[in-house]
Amino acid sequence: MIIVIGSINLDLIANVDRLPSPGETVGGSAFTTAPGGKGANQALAAARAGASVRMVGAVGKDSFAAEALALLRDGKVDLSGVAETFASTGTALIMVGDDGENIIAVVPGANASVVPGDLAKAFLKKGDVVLLQHEIPLATVDAALDQARAAGAITVLNTAPFQGKAAAFLAKADYAVANETEFDLYGEALALNGRDRAARMRDFAAKTGRTIVVTLGGDGVMAATPSDFLTVPALKITPVDTVGAGDTFCGYFAAGLSSGLTLEQALVRAGAAGSLACLKPRAQPAIPLARDVDQALQETH
Repeated sequence: MIIVIGSINLDLIANVDRLPSPGETVGGSAFTTAPGGKGANQALAAARAGASVRMVGAVGKDSFAAEALALLRDGKVDLSGVAETFASTGTALIMVGDDGENIIAVVPGANASVVPGDLAKAFLKKGDVVLLQHEIPLATVDAALDQARAAGAITVLNTAPFQGKAAAFLAKADYAVANETEFDLYGEALALNGRDRAARMRDFAAKTGRTIVVTLGGDGVMAATPSDFLTVPALKITPVDTVGAGDTFCGYFAAGLSSGLTLEQALVRAGAAGSLACLKPRAQPAIPLARDVDQALQETH
């Protein structure tokens, strides 16, 4: 079982001619809504990878909640750990200009009410894979890492979005997954040694005894363990929309570990899934099914 403890949002997306200056009103060409939130995205990715998934989080008692959870329900994700609160469902307000630039305001809403006491809903047990991110209170993430270790579960911590205070518990995760920018920032906070990123990754793994995975977009993935260093190339694609690619990677990576794949096999599969997620717009609707990932890997080997 994969237990995802994290955020659930509804994205409100407006396409505009150009991004407005302060106090300015500009014309828009389209408006769409889409389920989002890093936790929910990763839960759906793990489910589409073929894993059994339980989501622990919170939504509001409002009209946004049902749509925010719709694709998770369709994906057969266990939502018994999702609470209803009097706070609003988390939202991301996004404006996208014709040039592709965007501005985003995120309102955590109910996500901010996910507290350590809610972790009882995770029903953690030995062999589970617990998947976490930084869009819920960091105290809850920290507590989840401790409780998962006590239960004998495996932890995967996606270090996004970057929060400097999270450096204090990064080493508690069995697997930390960061993009290159996040890792460089955490590397500074942790005073990692090394002339280049790979050397600093090795330093992190040696000092902590944990595994660090760094995603590099079109350049693939690198991973350092206390005893090994792996590089996995990305699929060659022409991206349409990279939103959600990192979340897809994390969900598929957790599913790979849960199913018994080796680290390298899990990285290859997750990397392929993340690449395929860039071929369609939006986050959750673009997450590929397991059969699509299998086909893509067969075509490249």
